[in-house]
Amino acid sequence: MPLPVPGVGEPEIIQIRSAPPPGSPPGACWGREATPAVIETVTEQILLQPAQVRSDGTVEMPAVYKTETRQSIVKERRELWFRTPCQHELTPDLVASLQRALAARGLYGGQINGMMDRPTRHAVRGYQAPLGLDSGILSLAAARKLGLAVVDVKPGDA
Repeated sequence: MPLPVPGVGEPEIIQIRSAPPPGSPPGACWGREATPAVIETVTEQILLQPAQVRSDGTVEMPAVYKTETRQSIVKERRELWFRTPCQHELTPDLVASLQRALAARGLYGGQINGMMDRPTRHAVRGYQAPLGLDSGILSLAAARKLGLAVVDVKPGDA
């Protein structure tokens, strides 16, 4: 069985405590979804010398071209930070509840095993993408929307 290669095909999950994004609340956990830049390779034929054509239409010397290839960024690299449940909150019971919630919505067909495995992350992505977060990392907002995380209530809101 081949060994998994970190970072290939799966988003990088970062739990931050020492250097969270600017303005973040203390003790909050964060996920980061990095989307690589989209680069396009453009190949052009540049005319160096036009063809020399006689008056009768025969080509005395064909045109001379130079092939030039360059790359341009079509879409810039994007890095998105978002709140996540902290690692200690992602217990097997919570993940099993997540799997059941995703299964009830037709997004998860795997075994309810309490593990944040590839099928679970795929289902999380399927749930969050229509909400504007194309990530397999469970966001705190999605966990709250699924009824799996406590919603912060400010004094006076209750």
